[in-house]
Amino acid sequence: MDFPILTWMIFLPLVGMVTIMAMPKTAVGAIRWTALGFTVPSLVLSLIMLAGYDWSTADFQFMERHSWIPNVNIQYLLGVDGISVPLLVLTTLLTCICILASFKITDRLKEYMAFFLLLETGMIGVFCALDFFLFYVFWEVMLVPMYFLIGIWGGPRREYAAIKFFLYTLFGSIFMLVAILAVYFTTEPHTFDMLVIMQQGVGWARGFQMFLWVFFFIAFAIKVPIFPFHTWLPDAHVEAPTAVSVILAGILLKMGTYGILRVNFSMLPLATQEFSLLMVWIGMISIIYGALVSMAQRDLKKLVAYSSVSHMGFCILAMGALTTTGIAGAMFQMISHGLITGAMFLLVGVLYDRAHTREIAAFGGLWTHLPLFSAIFTLFAMAFLGLPGLSGFVAEFMSLLGAFQTYPVITAVSALGVLLTAAYVLRVIQKMFLGPFNSEKWGGLTEISTRELLTLAPLAVLTIWIGVYPKPLADLMSASVDAIQKLAMR
Repeated sequence: MDFPILTWMIFLPLVGMVTIMAMPKTAVGAIRWTALGFTVPSLVLSLIMLAGYDWSTADFQFMERHSWIPNVNIQYLLGVDGISVPLLVLTTLLTCICILASFKITDRLKEYMAFFLLLETGMIGVFCALDFFLFYVFWEVMLVPMYFLIGIWGGPRREYAAIKFFLYTLFGSIFMLVAILAVYFTTEPHTFDMLVIMQQGVGWARGFQMFLWVFFFIAFAIKVPIFPFHTWLPDAHVEAPTAVSVILAGILLKMGTYGILRVNFSMLPLATQEFSLLMVWIGMISIIYGALVSMAQRDLKKLVAYSSVSHMGFCILAMGALTTTGIAGAMFQMISHGLITGAMFLLVGVLYDRAHTREIAAFGGLWTHLPLFSAIFTLFAMAFLGLPGLSGFVAEFMSLLGAFQTYPVITAVSALGVLLTAAYVLRVIQKMFLGPFNSEKWGGLTEISTRELLTLAPLAVLTIWIGVYPKPLADLMSASVDAIQKLAMR
């Protein structure tokens, strides 16, 4: 295809940002619809890309290669495979949903929408970049708008949460930058081309590979985040606006696991095999620890935030097994978690907008007063705990199945995380939706609105579809998953 679909997908939101910045801040309605108008085309382009993608090959497709800074062999190099395509569709879908969910924002709306569109450019760019320099630029681009989105539009402790997020991510970025420079000066001829590095990396000495692997892993693990790099996540989630929490959980966390697959697994096979057991242990600890901490939470948003540590632990566990089923399970978990947790944060925001509290114990009997909201919440809660027929079950089952092939004992212990998740999710449903309804305190709560339903409907459809019929997603990823597994086991 001659049309540069990836470039358009990346930079249309940036054009939208510039357009919005040129608009008067008093044009509130125009700013909202302009922001949405520049995110919908990226979603449409991602669906066109999905329709035109050849599922039978692991080769990178829709490639764009142009010389950028020839003196140091930096290229504008883009391409996608079966790992990045579903994540791109998820990114563009969640961004559209978040812009729609942000229509209620009134304070400094112009800057808010501009930052959100810049954030989308960075996220899409990360999943498309095949030049390390370009990858790093997009990785860092995300940091700035996310810092301001939390620091300006967040909750009471927003400055603390924003600075903590910024420092943690910047700390990881330093490790990544050192590793990228080491890679560049080791390749012959010197290059940032990730496709060339995938071929040369297998020949590097074991010690050098392990050095690079650790540096890249720290950068990506902070973004996931996994234990013990997770402490920025609850603060950022709790203080962030609803739409920003959705993007944090739905997309930014996936960039860490995507980076491990794209860089650590594909370029550093000897080190990946050496550290596979460490990954499995970290995955197990994250699963159990995240679930136990979630059980202790009284704030609903903090509970969902800590649960991400547990759910992303399944990705690390499954990837560490170095099996095709495990890597496929990790990919399913990445997509499923993005859909389910994104919806959960939207639902928490719906309730908080009306009740102005997220304390679980403050509610009770909501099902009698808000039946539609309660039904939707219960649907995603069941997906959250892995009920068969929903995407969460497929993702966790494949992750555990793939990990069990290599590490049966650790996997059996990790499976306790499923039981713990069920325990805290059912506790939330019992305390919030069952029992007597406090009509005196909550009698004024209104049912979920049409706009809010529109943000949740596509997530519900995909959650059920993947749970009932996961074959299309499995087929889309199959060739690339096999290729990455073979690269890691060279």
